[in-house]
Amino acid sequence: MSSEKTAPAEPLQYDEGYGTQIGVGPHPEPWPQDDRLDPELLAHGDRRNVVDEYRYWTREAIVADLDTRRHDFHVAVENWGHDFNIGSVVRTANAFLAKEIHIVGQRRWNRRGAMVTDRYQHVRHHPDTADLTAWAAAEELPIIGIDNLPGSVPLETTELPRRCVLLFGQEGPGLTEEARRHASLVCSIAQFGSTRSINAGAAAAIAMHAWIGRHARIEGPPAR
Repeated sequence: MSSEKTAPAEPLQYDEGYGTQIGVGPHPEPWPQDDRLDPELLAHGDRRNVVDEYRYWTREAIVADLDTRRHDFHVAVENWGHDFNIGSVVRTANAFLAKEIHIVGQRRWNRRGAMVTDRYQHVRHHPDTADLTAWAAAEELPIIGIDNLPGSVPLETTELPRRCVLLFGQEGPGLTEEARRHASLVCSIAQFGSTRSINAGAAAAIAMHAWIGRHARIEGPPAR
C-alpha cells in the first residue's frame, strides 16, 4: 500500500517481466463464494509472488489480513542515490512482516528488487532524517541504526526493543552522519573475513531476523 502517487504502473502478475512463471492457473468452476477472492484472478490464474494461502485473493484482502498480525518493528532506509538494494530491503521487510517501511530522502526508489512485495506493505516517505526522527518520537519508537561504525554495539548481544525503527543506510557509504546522530543506538554485525562490509540488503536481512529471533512467534513454514 504505497503512499506514492507518482510511482510507475507495476505488473499485476509476478511473471510479467520478473522471471520464471509461478503460481496457479484459472480456478475450476464453480468458483468458491468468498468476498476476498478476485474474479479476474479466478478466471485467468494467479501468478503473483504470494504464499498459497493468498492465491486468488484481492490485494486489499491480503493487506487487511496481514494488518491483523504485523510485527512491532519498522524498517527505514536512506534513499539519497537510488540504491538498487532498497528493493531487496523492502522484500525482506515484507517477508518478516514489518509494521511499515519508511523511505528517507528521494521519494522515488528502485523497486526492481522488491518483486512487487511493496504492494502488501505500508510505505511512508520522509524527505529527510529529521522528519523520520520527529515521526518516530511522536510514536515513541527508538531508532536503531545498523552499521559497523566506531562506538556501535554488537547486534548479536543486543536486546532489540520490541517496538522500534531499524534504520539502514545505502550500499557503500552506509548511514549518513545525520542518521547516526538521530539514532538512539547503532548496532554492528559481526564479521570475520577480509571484506570491510557486507551487502546492505544482506545486513538488513540479518538485522530483521535478529528482531524476529527475539520477539516473533515462530511456527512451521507456510505453504508455498
